[in-house]
Amino acid sequence: MSRAPLVTVLCGSASEESEVSRVSGRAIATALAENFEAELVDLPANFLPDNILPEETVIFPALHGTFGEDGQLQAMLEERGFAYAGSDAASSALCMNKINAKAIVADTGFAFADDITFYSPTPPSAEEMVASMGDSLVVKPIDKGSSVGLHIIDGIDHLERVLHELPPGAWMIEQRLQGREMTVGILDGKAMGIVEIVPEGGVYDYAHKYTSGASDYRYPAEIDERLAQHIRESAESVFTVCGCRDFARVDFILVEEGRPCFLEINTIPGLTATSLLPKSASCKGLDFPQLARRMLLPAIERYNQKFSIPHG
Repeated sequence: MSRAPLVTVLCGSASEESEVSRVSGRAIATALAENFEAELVDLPANFLPDNILPEETVIFPALHGTFGEDGQLQAMLEERGFAYAGSDAASSALCMNKINAKAIVADTGFAFADDITFYSPTPPSAEEMVASMGDSLVVKPIDKGSSVGLHIIDGIDHLERVLHELPPGAWMIEQRLQGREMTVGILDGKAMGIVEIVPEGGVYDYAHKYTSGASDYRYPAEIDERLAQHIRESAESVFTVCGCRDFARVDFILVEEGRPCFLEINTIPGLTATSLLPKSASCKGLDFPQLARRMLLPAIERYNQKFSIPHG
């Protein structure tokens, strides 16, 4: 059996999602400690400490949003020779950009909402947007997670106000799809259980994601098995064409016709007490420590191959 190295869980950073990252980091470090020697390192800024050495540890990134999920951290880890869990730098950067990800998954079986992209502070005309896309819209940043910056639009006046108050950056306007919001976890390229999300008020925003009791969850989702199989296969295709590895989570909406419409793929999904990936895994009989172990094992294997750890 190969020697198991130290596991270093990274959390924090300067991202606006750093607090959620710390909750995820504490949870995954505790779960991993049941099977491995694990430590939690809270990064105060967007850099890697010099005292973490690639020959001594495997990295588990538990950072969400900018730096941790957009390929920057992964590129640093690769440059310094670390074995780490999760998708590589290229696929992380691709999946973090909602527009690029939608373009890649166009042929995988998912439909998706029409959209337009722009850069603030030069937004498009609200009147033109409503004329071409209707007044049931969503405004969100192209490259952030955890529903940070999400705006649900309920009319032209609301849209105009939101567009002129947006902070600088890359944004998108999407038609708001009506239907049942669902997600499916991917582990080692295989789809796990489908989770249906039923938020109070109908919008699964930041508060609903991280407030216990603010949403109901049905897992496995109560849908026809033929449709469920189509969704699982489509999610696996998304994972593959985006070049992901180890684990991810694919979010979508099931519209009235029973069509799954792609929303996004998350390469470092949340791992808090209210998170969706553990719910998806539970449909396959995996508790949280078992899920954490399975998420890490491919990185352990890469570490052993890289440093030629003998079997004994």
